[in-house]
Amino acid sequence: MQKQQATMQVAVWRGDVSGGALEEFQVPRYQSQTILDVVTWIQRHADASLTYRFACRVGMCGSCAMMVNGIPRWTCRTHVDKALAGGNELRIEPLRNLPVIKDLATDMTQFFDKWTRAEGRHYPTASRADPMPPIDPADKRRVAASDGIECINCAVCYAACDVVEKNPDYLGPAALNRAWTLVNDERDGGRKVRLKAISSSGGCHNCHSHQSCMQHCPNELNPTLSIAGLKRATAVAALKGEL
Repeated sequence: MQKQQATMQVAVWRGDVSGGALEEFQVPRYQSQTILDVVTWIQRHADASLTYRFACRVGMCGSCAMMVNGIPRWTCRTHVDKALAGGNELRIEPLRNLPVIKDLATDMTQFFDKWTRAEGRHYPTASRADPMPPIDPADKRRVAASDGIECINCAVCYAACDVVEKNPDYLGPAALNRAWTLVNDERDGGRKVRLKAISSSGGCHNCHSHQSCMQHCPNELNPTLSIAGLKRATAVAALKGEL
């Protein structure tokens, strides 16, 4: 007699901007199975209309981020055994704090709009025709910038942030972390306009330092530390009359 394959109970959010509900599936268990494997199995074998987003499958792009048992994660790098933690039930939902397009796919527009509001773009102080200035990798500002540049815009920190949930105007950890890297980039000429932007309504001083962003960042960045740096920088700028 063939041995019966183990299964798990998976509740997946189905719906769109108008609403939705969790739908349950029985999914077979496999060795080294990831959450993205589970979602893919459901789409291929149980309901082809299930909508979700993914790309690289190896933890490089961050596009497969979802809520897994209430925690924002990259589903391609989260193994079922870790997420279940000894249980047999999974709950997979779209990222928190973002509008749902359909099922597990969220609209990232507001996330990237806040990068724009935080002046998360480089203001060049030289042209490509100018010689590249030497930068000491041990310089304090260079170290601070380097500590935050590995963000890949997956929005896990945004989904983890309680302040974003309570205050939709808040710029969020990713946009502010990006602003901090640019504030510390000696090649950038947008410091004043950037500090003014991130000290206004919804800016860095809204952060309550819960550190959920740091706790859940898959790349082990610390946006809370970056935001603390912005708070200090804006306070100094205010005392100098620059804001």
